[in-house]
Amino acid sequence: MTQEPFIVHTEPLDAIHLEARLSRLRTALDACPTEVPASLAIPARQALEEVGERLALGVDHTVVALFGGTGSGKSSLFNALTQLQFADVGARRPTTSQAAACSWGDDASALLDFLGVGSERRIRRESLLDASDQDELAGLVLLDVPDYDSVTTAHALQVDRLVPLADILVWVVDPQKYADAALHEGYLRGLGARQEDMLILVNQVDTLPAGGASTLLKDVHDLLIADGLHDVKVLPVSAVRGDNLGQVREILCDRVAHESNAARTASAELDAITARLRPTAAHREIVLDPAGAQDAAASLVRASGAQAVEDSVRTGLARALPRALARPEPPSRTAVAATRTTWLQQVTGGLPPVWLRSVEDAVATPEALAAQTAEAVGSVPLPGHRTPVIELAWWGGLLTVLIGLAWGAAMVATGGGVVLPVVVLLLGVIVAGGAMITRRSRARKEALIYGDQVRARVSSVVARGLTAPADGVLSRHRQLQEALGISAPSTPVSESR
Repeated sequence: MTQEPFIVHTEPLDAIHLEARLSRLRTALDACPTEVPASLAIPARQALEEVGERLALGVDHTVVALFGGTGSGKSSLFNALTQLQFADVGARRPTTSQAAACSWGDDASALLDFLGVGSERRIRRESLLDASDQDELAGLVLLDVPDYDSVTTAHALQVDRLVPLADILVWVVDPQKYADAALHEGYLRGLGARQEDMLILVNQVDTLPAGGASTLLKDVHDLLIADGLHDVKVLPVSAVRGDNLGQVREILCDRVAHESNAARTASAELDAITARLRPTAAHREIVLDPAGAQDAAASLVRASGAQAVEDSVRTGLARALPRALARPEPPSRTAVAATRTTWLQQVTGGLPPVWLRSVEDAVATPEALAAQTAEAVGSVPLPGHRTPVIELAWWGGLLTVLIGLAWGAAMVATGGGVVLPVVVLLLGVIVAGGAMITRRSRARKEALIYGDQVRARVSSVVARGLTAPADGVLSRHRQLQEALGISAPSTPVSESR
């Protein structure tokens, strides 16, 4: 039979689905300690722990970080975008020494702890207190990051730590320092793989003379191309006049509607874990076929001689002269082992070798199966040999036939009437024939009852010794398949040969 390719079902990249997927993988590994080798299980568990730690921080938030040099005005932009006067700007403090954060929607405390934002440097926009126009930003965490060109080493370390953690990197430049080597050589040139996650805001365009913005934007584009950043969007903005801040907000709203980098990273890591574990499971769903158990039970019935007993009941009880009924006998180990082997080949078709061994170890041994079969067959009583009423009717009818024949012959010889002898003869034939039909019907019925009882008890032996243990193993196999995202039409194992 052609093997069906496995299908991996994708799920939404939110905390609920990612945590459920993580839980399924953990549970499956716990359920399959011997089938998943330690060389795969140990690193998989370690990787799952790391994913779990990241999920604990929350992945339903989109982290947008404003990076910029001293005097670029990113703190002013932070206040303008949040519509709050929260970040320190201008004369109050010339540089941002500690990251500040504004979050929309659900509590982001665990994430902000991880990002290193102090509790006094956080503010939260809640729809109950704010206008409804803030709802579309639910899930956004906006960071005002320390200046990348600060002479304080701790500030630069904060920048370096937050760059890989942010979902959107917003680089704020000003007309005086947009070509700063510390920005281009220290950061932008190494971020070519994250162009879709970057935005360049050329701030303070309100300070430029007429026509100066076009020249400035062309220079910025040329520098970005030299950095290998051909696809980064550049916008001229003004925190003072509000130029293009509406467009910036639209970009943020659009990105909030998509999954965060943390969610994609967690999902990608789960994908990598499942990819490494997939060789440990079959690529199609394997279920037990009842026909296989029926064949095994029939084979054990034959091996025990019960079929011969059933046949002897059917023929022996139908005879006028009794014949001894056959007796069941303990099945030979060879016959039972052959039955077990045939059944295992059906069950384990398509399974990886390690699962084959698990099934074989779980089911009853040939010795146990033979003993249980002998006990089950031997516990079925043989039917009685005769029913007195039927036998009396048979012999009485036969005697009546003989009397009718003798009477009729005598009457013919003496020239008497033969009507009464014929009536007696016919009466005897009817009685004897009815008794014979009844005896044969009873024989068939008793044989059927005996056979059904034997088959039912042997089927129970197969269920206890073979089917139930194997189904337990295959249930764990299906659990692993589900955790690994493997799905395909059910394939009864007896059809896999």
